Amino acid sequence: MKHLLATAALICAAQPALANRVFVTNERSNDITVLDGESFEVIGTYPAGNRPRGITISPDGTELYVCASDDDLVRVFDPQTMEELHTLPSGPDPELFVLHPSGNPLFIANEDDNIVTVVDTKTHQMLAEIPVGVEPEGMGVSPDGSVVINTSETTNMAHFIDTETYKITANVLVDSRPRFAQYTADGSKLYVTSEIGGTVSVIDPSTQQITKKITFDINGVLPEAIQPVGARVTSDGSKLFVALGPANRVAVIDAATDEVTDYLLVGQRVWQLAFSPDEKYLYTTNGNSNDVSIIDVAANEVVRSVPVGQQPWGVVVAPD
Repeated sequence: MKHLLATAALICAAQPALANRVFVTNERSNDITVLDGESFEVIGTYPAGNRPRGITISPDGTELYVCASDDDLVRVFDPQTMEELHTLPSGPDPELFVLHPSGNPLFIANEDDNIVTVVDTKTHQMLAEIPVGVEPEGMGVSPDGSVVINTSETTNMAHFIDTETYKITANVLVDSRPRFAQYTADGSKLYVTSEIGGTVSVIDPSTQQITKKITFDINGVLPEAIQPVGARVTSDGSKLFVALGPANRVAVIDAATDEVTDYLLVGQRVWQLAFSPDEKYLYTTNGNSNDVSIIDVAANEVVRSVPVGQQPWGVVVAPD
């Protein structure tokens, strides 16, 4: 018995705790890089199917979901061992998705088929296919789980979808090529980034009206290079961070006034963002420099750059 306990203790000691582990999809090298969120060191790199992009994790941290875009499915991994557990149906070319806050179901944007696919994460069955605009990509969910947002890149709309009926209840026209949708934690605002339009639309979810458009101006950077994509807002609603693509900057925005306060220089073609569980750090995926930048949220300062795989795209951090 003592021998078994000692062996178990050694195994536990050999495997870093899951909490704060950072998972990065690399769409060109077809793998996932895992970082230790304390030391920022690479723990390992693991196969993830063909062209992995969107990535998220279950609220309890037991399942890691990855959009294997060229495999036309979602691969599900054990985040502790990185062994593949099973797959989920997704429709063609899944790019981004969002989990209901309860952990079930999963809402998947299928860019090539102009639909949002709804999948039960427990039974692995497809629940619905929701027709949306042309080239759907961005996904967001309200804090109470009652509404899912999908953005269609070519239709230039944010679609409000009722999570009970799977029906579109509103369509909001935004600027060209919307890529991401992010609610504040209290549900009072919705931010939608427009990559080609170069703006972020601030939407009142209660009225589905745009209340403001955030614009960007970076000294020495051509306007056409400023392309808003990923976005994250702190849980206290004080700061919004927006990845600006080939501008190689992350914009820092006062979320009370929705005014830009700073630009942080990161790697090349910054794409997606994720907070650490305590929101002390923000991780950015930089697709052309093949690295992750780590931002100190309180200081608005880039503190580290970590090489990962080829063309890092998505990032998620394991919950506490």
